[in-house]
Amino acid sequence: MRAVILLDHGSREPDANAQLEALAALVAARLGGARVATAHLTLAPPTLAEAAAACVGDGAREIVVLPCFLAPGRHVREDLPRLAAALRAAHPGVEVTLAEPLGAHPAVADALAERASSTSPRDRPGTFRKLTSED
Repeated sequence: MRAVILLDHGSREPDANAQLEALAALVAARLGGARVATAHLTLAPPTLAEAAAACVGDGAREIVVLPCFLAPGRHVREDLPRLAAALRAAHPGVEVTLAEPLGAHPAVADALAERASSTSPRDRPGTFRKLTSED
């Protein structure tokens, strides 16, 4: 079984972390019900190690870690390869793959253009519409 783990930085704000859960539900629906989990680098559970252990416990033999970062900064270049190596050591026989960060992907540009187009001058500064499973 293949598992996908969406990984972000993590936040002390529960609503911020809930956005990753909502995104995971959207990804799972697009992947046809594949096992999709979430993890945070810091500040909130679960960690990548905890999420991977849960996926392996559910029978995953392959784990794809999707970094929910725009650019290949320090976390993507340094922390994630180290964490992936630790996962491989902790789960022999499980293939662990790191996907590229979101970057300048056309779908990211489409999402940003849609957000720019749907933002009205009447929107209050600092007020954000929450991502839902219907988006």
